Amino acid sequence: MSEIKNIQPTEVWSIFDQMLQIPRPSKHEEKIQDWAVKFGEDLGLETIKDEVGNVIIRKPATAGMENCKGVIFQGHLDMVPQKNSDKVHDFANDPIEAYVDGDWVTANGTTLGADNGIGVSSALAVLASKTLKHGPVEVLLTATEETGMDGAIGLKAGLLNGEILINTDTEDEGTFSIGCAGGIDVIASFKKKMTQKVPKKSTAFNLKVTGLKGGHSGVDIHLGRGNANKVFFRILKEVNAAFGVSLADIQGGSLRNAIPREAFGLVLVKAKDADDFVAKVGVLAEEIKAELINVEPNLSIELETAEMPKAIIKKGLQKKLTNAVWAAPNDVVRMSDTMPGTVETSSNLAIVKAGEKTIEVSCLVRSFSETAKNALASRLESTFKLAGASVVLEGSYPGWKPDVQSEILEVMKNLYTKQFGNAPELLAMHAGLECGILGSTYTNWDMISIGPTIKFPHSPDEKVNIKTVQKYWEFLVATLENIPVK
Repeated sequence: MSEIKNIQPTEVWSIFDQMLQIPRPSKHEEKIQDWAVKFGEDLGLETIKDEVGNVIIRKPATAGMENCKGVIFQGHLDMVPQKNSDKVHDFANDPIEAYVDGDWVTANGTTLGADNGIGVSSALAVLASKTLKHGPVEVLLTATEETGMDGAIGLKAGLLNGEILINTDTEDEGTFSIGCAGGIDVIASFKKKMTQKVPKKSTAFNLKVTGLKGGHSGVDIHLGRGNANKVFFRILKEVNAAFGVSLADIQGGSLRNAIPREAFGLVLVKAKDADDFVAKVGVLAEEIKAELINVEPNLSIELETAEMPKAIIKKGLQKKLTNAVWAAPNDVVRMSDTMPGTVETSSNLAIVKAGEKTIEVSCLVRSFSETAKNALASRLESTFKLAGASVVLEGSYPGWKPDVQSEILEVMKNLYTKQFGNAPELLAMHAGLECGILGSTYTNWDMISIGPTIKFPHSPDEKVNIKTVQKYWEFLVATLENIPVK
């Protein structure tokens, strides 16, 4: 018997336990969507699945609450499929191996999917309850949030009736999110130019950068964590200047919205320089580890001897790629002037991947400012175009401007303070909450985002705090009972 479904409040955890059994990586969400549809239909509630995969379930008001404003609970069904390199796990078919670790629930070597599975579970628990008091409730479960917010973008106007949106994707209990950053993808493609003139009397090495924490490229970008792609190309530039090394392959990072934790490349050096090369990489590794020791204590930079490749990347392309990746803006670019301590604009150099015909570099730019977002994307575009790459800007989505005069914000602030004895913290998230997109379609919505405490989302260290789930649920129940009337 699963230990997860017996955690209090069981109304929420028993549903989350069901979600753990159903594979739901982004772009492979059919099973979880079908499960959500069946969940609503089994309760006898009006349930629809729209053409882009969003699931909408409606529950009428309980007696005496019919005049309350309609509430929409919103979360996303997909999860980020990240695992440690030594973990055998098929996200398209295998259940998540979750377990209790003290005050936390986490997973064995993979992402847990508490982002946004716990929020979804709480919304569905409202639908399943026969005792909660509430006005009209709708649950909106969106598709493919993690890789482009496809469901939010594709949601049509007129499908939902409510006036208040409670998004369940904030990851610090006691924090109310009232705004979010917009984003845009910058994708640079270098035509892959290879040569079979592999230097004779050379030694091949796999250069591996591993052990970094990674994390959410919005929520965690201010923490100064290492970027595996940046580390890899920093080393490559240094050793190339010293020994004239050749690059045969590079695979760094895996997801556009995750800070890259690992990068792997195949490099060649003249056999006579091999010992000095190994020593030089060792020195560089120690220097970089010393720089990052307080934030990345488990950083590992290793060399392993490898088989000689049949072809290598042409020197001109290698030089351009190296300089462009190393020069490209990354991390926090500007802090907010209006909300102290909040990141305004950032970039995550997320992926460097050699394919059959191209070497592709993917960056995700975020900002509360639409103009600053576009300016930084243009800066990245210039960097990679100067290096000879073709560049595409795509997937732009709007931010959500904070409204400090929001009616539901005032109600929930007062209720939280009364219930728990302290005021909640207000936050404009440096992440792409779906509220920005949804609010651009449903402009009448009064929006807020809350949730329990989740640490290290988008990484195999992801965990959710048990006590905060209980507190979050109690507050959610109280909020439903205090929704303003129409």
